[in-house]
Amino acid sequence: MPQPPRRKGRPKSFDSASQPATIQSLDRALDVLDALAGASGMTLTELSSALDQSAATMYRVLSTLEARQIVEMEPQSQTWHIGAMAFRLGSAFLRRSSVIERARPVMRELMEATGETSNLGIERGGDVMFVSQVETHESIRAFFPPGTTSPMHASGIGKALLSCFEDDQLTRFLRGRALERFTEKTLTSAEALCADLAQIRQRGWSFDDEEKAPGMRCVAAPVFGMQGEVLAGISISGPTARMPDGGISGIGALVKDAAQKLSYGLGAPAADETPPG
Repeated sequence: MPQPPRRKGRPKSFDSASQPATIQSLDRALDVLDALAGASGMTLTELSSALDQSAATMYRVLSTLEARQIVEMEPQSQTWHIGAMAFRLGSAFLRRSSVIERARPVMRELMEATGETSNLGIERGGDVMFVSQVETHESIRAFFPPGTTSPMHASGIGKALLSCFEDDQLTRFLRGRALERFTEKTLTSAEALCADLAQIRQRGWSFDDEEKAPGMRCVAAPVFGMQGEVLAGISISGPTARMPDGGISGIGALVKDAAQKLSYGLGAPAADETPPG
């Protein structure tokens, strides 16, 4: 039975040139959620100060969100936190792709094989967004909560994803973009980054050598879908002391194998096969 045509996402009468496209109160509420998501709890005073809004305005926003269980308050500490409904809404994003669900057993195997934390990340808005993690049992570990973002050029997963960009796509990414320096090892020039990407393509895995945080290393590889398109990146992260120079190649092989296993599970063609279509 044919389905009726779906309506567009914008009303016909809307004139973007003369009408504002955002709702101020909703925008303010999203600012509150963004602030709470990046903290382990904030008081009303802290939230008002962080967003430069009056306590009365913030309390109205919080009360509205609390009524829908999007935020909640801890009575003893009088701090506000992200609520259960926000988790449900965020989970809807994760359900859009089977890559996260299928990645969990592969990530766990990778963590157990290396003893280090395994991460899964995707590209969003020119950054890496971490969407899943299987933590090591070690007391010192890398920690990237789901939703955390990181610059592509200073991330193992980011560089793995960039290595799959077409030349014109990479040119657009680099055009007018300042490659921020985080450590003395950060690749801050297009030439240095492109040279590193060429090596990544050749060996099949990337290496973040303390380029985002001193003392932390990361090895990553891209994950592909049915059409041979890059979907995500999988990685291992840990302190330099547990990831010495002599062990990086071995970790790279394990990460590459894990990425290929996940890719095949998502329907990606084998290296000697032609993508469908």
